[in-house]
Amino acid sequence: MSPSNPTTVMDRRMLEALICPVTQAGLDYDADKQELVSRAAKLAFPIRDGIPVMLVDEARKLEA
Repeated sequence: MSPSNPTTVMDRRMLEALICPVTQAGLDYDADKQELVSRAAKLAFPIRDGIPVMLVDEARKLEA
């Protein structure tokens, strides 16, 4: 998809609006791994079929 595609822009805005459910801090988007990363909580939340899974039980723990 090109950056001018409205779906891409909407998705980016949605991702920027999400916050960590643990710390309420912002998240970083890792496009390669399809994850939203909370550095504060040391968790990476998966994105499956374009939908962020913001459940702590589904998050991957980041190494220190």
